[in-house]
Amino acid sequence: MDTGEDPRWVVVGVDGSDSSRYALEWSANQAMTYGLGVRIVTAVWPPDSEGPFGELLRRNGDGGDGGDGEESPRQHDARALLAYARDWVLRLFPELSVETREVGERPAQALLEAASEPGVACVVVGSRGLGGLASAFVGSVGVELAAKSPVPTVVLPKHHETAEGRRGRIVVGVDGSETGGRALAFAFRQAERSGSEVVAICAWQPMAAFASSVGPVPPEAFDDEAVEAAARRTAEAAMEDLRARHPRVVVDVRTVRAHPVVALLEEATPADLIVVGSRGRGGFRGLLLGSVSQSVLHGAHGPVVVVR
Repeated sequence: MDTGEDPRWVVVGVDGSDSSRYALEWSANQAMTYGLGVRIVTAVWPPDSEGPFGELLRRNGDGGDGGDGEESPRQHDARALLAYARDWVLRLFPELSVETREVGERPAQALLEAASEPGVACVVVGSRGLGGLASAFVGSVGVELAAKSPVPTVVLPKHHETAEGRRGRIVVGVDGSETGGRALAFAFRQAERSGSEVVAICAWQPMAAFASSVGPVPPEAFDDEAVEAAARRTAEAAMEDLRARHPRVVVDVRTVRAHPVVALLEEATPADLIVVGSRGRGGFRGLLLGSVSQSVLHGAHGPVVVVR
């Protein structure tokens, strides 16, 4: 996993769910491929001293750590989970550098802080967690991470096919936006290092391409060939510099008559890596993520990278 800087760590959130186990396995594979280490993070939240029985616990001197320096049940479970996760990764990759971290913060905040540290290449999380104590990294956390993380966020579904060593393509959405351009740059760098093919998807829809026009809709809006040609020009222009900088990367440009979400999800297999920008053209800035990136996160059957 490459950010274009000097990355040393893949940060991954774990909570004991199948989804986070796949995220951990994927992270370990990526770390081995690119010579990085894995930093495993779990969140102990809320503390035992909060919630409906918090005042009673505090009055009895049992405020989150047992009151006498002993670890709480939450802390015990978290440390057991981290120990298991570390041992499991090292059984797969004995030479891998692995660190663990227990954080007493909201899950999203814990991972955002870890992602903000120097040398972090990306932050990885499963798309769904468990109920109760182990609900640390549920879908909403992935959305918040993707919207705020200073490094690319990778979200994995409960089931995927990448951990078996199968090499997929890198499917990236192209829309001419700034974040779309950064997603493209990430896809090209990743493809160059992994030897993968880039499949650049530029989705187009009649009339939608002119939805932001002021005044009469131009006649070419009703000409599918003209709209498709404009979409291809957008894609080629966005990739011109990247092709020159990464001449060994094989690129398949596809202009698809469909909504961007449909185009990306129908093209990608579970073994492929989907890369999208956090926000494309248009949309509402008050939302955490753009509608396309959020819909892709919820609908993908393989790993999704969101680049801000």
